[in-house]
Amino acid sequence: MCYARPMNVVLLGATRGMGQALARRMAQRHDRLFLLGRTESALEDSAADLAVRGAEVVGTHRCDLEDTATFEPALAAAWSALGTVDAVVVTAGLFATQEELEADPALAEKLTRVNFTNTVVFCEQARKRLLDAGGGTLCVFSSVAGERGRKPVVIYGASKAGLSRYLEGLDHKFRREGLRVVTVKPGFVKTGMTEGLDPPPFAGEPDEVAVAVLDAIDRGRPVVYAPAPWRFVMAVVRHLPRAVMRRVGF
Repeated sequence: MCYARPMNVVLLGATRGMGQALARRMAQRHDRLFLLGRTESALEDSAADLAVRGAEVVGTHRCDLEDTATFEPALAAAWSALGTVDAVVVTAGLFATQEELEADPALAEKLTRVNFTNTVVFCEQARKRLLDAGGGTLCVFSSVAGERGRKPVVIYGASKAGLSRYLEGLDHKFRREGLRVVTVKPGFVKTGMTEGLDPPPFAGEPDEVAVAVLDAIDRGRPVVYAPAPWRFVMAVVRHLPRAVMRRVGF
């Protein structure tokens, strides 16, 4: 499906990285944006940046994936400001290395709660609002890390695997009712989140991901890998025997 007019978009996570790149791409095509994020100062900076680029940012509101109490007020404010909502996009989440998560149980608990449990709670509230209004797009960033249990991303990958399965189930259950679920599965992307890590082959840039995500939203594609080569990389990884996976460090 291609939108014949600029979209009204609620975007959680537009203040940096892939979310910022996506918001800038949306600004170029004159989508109307309502920004959600953890801190008011970062939201104000992002709104100002987008305004310079010609975006119509109709409002901002604090929404922290660590605090489920912020979800309903933020979504209510977005719906009120936009009038109608075509898409809710979630790019926010947490990342830490496997070594950091093994050394810090509290961090591991927070990461799995934010990336899976709380993201599902947010998506459920957004999903209900979209369906009550007749449908729309729910686009959520997961990760190729959730495709297979792998040694470097045991805990982070598990959080994203759960999220991917949840989003797949939503697509199966609600597509006929008008909910288009788009699951974004980035590979390694050069952002502040991955700063200091050695980039593997096929490492991508945030803007490259943004272009692919916008195309998937417009077409209603249920899954998008970005950069594109990761689709083929993970197709191979999914079929590797366990004995091989235990030996390799990938």
